[in-house]
Amino acid sequence: MCFLSLVLFFPLAVAQQKSGKKAQENPAYNVNVYAVTMAVTVQDKKGRYVNNLEEKDFIVYENNEKKQITYFQHDEHAPLSLTVLLDVSGSMGLENKLEECRQALNILAQQILSPQDEIALLVFADGQVEVAARHSTDRKSFLAALEAEKAFGKTALNDAVAVSPEYAVRAKNEKRALLLITDGIENDSQTSPQQALEIARRVEVPIYVIGYKIPKSEEILAKHRKRSGLTTTGIVENLTLFAEATGGQAFFLNNTEELLSAFYQIKKEQSHQYIIGYTSYKDSDDYKRIRVTTVKGNYRLRTRKGY
Repeated sequence: MCFLSLVLFFPLAVAQQKSGKKAQENPAYNVNVYAVTMAVTVQDKKGRYVNNLEEKDFIVYENNEKKQITYFQHDEHAPLSLTVLLDVSGSMGLENKLEECRQALNILAQQILSPQDEIALLVFADGQVEVAARHSTDRKSFLAALEAEKAFGKTALNDAVAVSPEYAVRAKNEKRALLLITDGIENDSQTSPQQALEIARRVEVPIYVIGYKIPKSEEILAKHRKRSGLTTTGIVENLTLFAEATGGQAFFLNNTEELLSAFYQIKKEQSHQYIIGYTSYKDSDDYKRIRVTTVKGNYRLRTRKGY
């Protein structure tokens, strides 16, 4: 059994210091070098995926400064590494939520994903994120771990969002995604939604969020509430923010048919994504905004908003 720890993941500074010499009190340069990669989804006005673009058709901006593209890949058949982050806290035991998610994830693993796609399972409850099944094309470990999960404890949703992208980005395939499935109840995190977002958006993996059977009753929310801020509207806003900031999507669903439809949509989107990279030089850890456009077509582009 392996657990993820809550730590901040930031790139290290690239610095040069001549051996045998005392470091300067005021160095001339102290620059972080980043190889920034992003998954870009392109759709036309009717929502159809656009697959005929080339590297020269894209323009990337960082803080409104045009950057040179140093990496470009678009292969509909490239394998995906999918990391499922599943809420197994006590509230997921209500309304048959965990069991319905389990049934849908079985179909995702065995029928929706391609045989060459990897899948991993992370589960969270009571302040811990456990690696229940590591990335593999063999579905046996994933399905066995999924079957063994039971709903228990409180929900540290923000903590889970903070640590899981760093695990997801270590997967071997260039196409990677994190699939978060939760009812959105948060009552045990040490991390605020803003802190979790700050960490997650610095990691190069889109988060697809499934808000499943989010409680709408004030009576139900009151039973699980740790702070007065837990509301249905607040849950939807936080989950949407996690998805949009990282280039993913948020879905708010209430039955297994909708779950399966969302899984098919996510898999289809991943197949059509462009992977674009560039090099950035930073002299601070200030947040950098990313914007991607195309030189032709009136398209809708979705990608991470910065790092």
